[in-house]
Amino acid sequence: MNWDEVGARVVPTDGIALAPSAVLTSLAVALVVVGVAPVWQALRVVVTLVHELGHALVGIAVGRRFTGFVLRGDMSGHAVTVGPSRGAGRVVTTWAGYPAPAVLGAVLVWAAGRGWAAPMVTAGLVVLVVAVLRVRSALTALVMVLVLAANAALWWWRDDRVQATVLVALGVVLLVGAWRHLAAVAGSRDRGSDPAVLAALTRVPRGLWTSTFVLVCAAATVWAGRVLLDLVR
Repeated sequence: MNWDEVGARVVPTDGIALAPSAVLTSLAVALVVVGVAPVWQALRVVVTLVHELGHALVGIAVGRRFTGFVLRGDMSGHAVTVGPSRGAGRVVTTWAGYPAPAVLGAVLVWAAGRGWAAPMVTAGLVVLVVAVLRVRSALTALVMVLVLAANAALWWWRDDRVQATVLVALGVVLLVGAWRHLAAVAGSRDRGSDPAVLAALTRVPRGLWTSTFVLVCAAATVWAGRVLLDLVR
């Protein structure tokens, strides 16, 4: 493969017009994924993966060192970043997990509707390749290989409409999945949960931290909703 072939798989298009039927099909598939219990139990690990990589990427951005992460059989996870045990960097790194799926979901929907599916698929491929070097369990490795293979296939056999359709479906799954994960943590009294850790770090009640997650998820949902409405008109 030469650089021209790589570039052909990266550059955005001038715009890809998804038929309303394709958008509605993507939405239906996404709702089946999050609404049918057996399917959700198998695939919600993707939301957990984005949650943990959200911790990792924000941690790196604020100067922390990302050393590894695990995904567990109960679909929970844990990402490890090394740096000061307190301070703003630790706080924003801890905070980033729950909003990450909603924010990424909205970005994916926007990219699908604006001709930027190919750059998003490429960016995802790069992040996954780097992240796979930080897996710390066999289950995590298996999930990463499967997700990486699916992303690589989408990138290699570039089809603008297929990429856009997949991104819409994945974006909606991440958005709805973010709300489901948020609902679970809102009712949890686990001292190891992100809101509890944030409360311990800052003395700000966990309920207020959970409220910030709600606000970000709501903003992402509204943004994605507007893009979806434009696509089906």
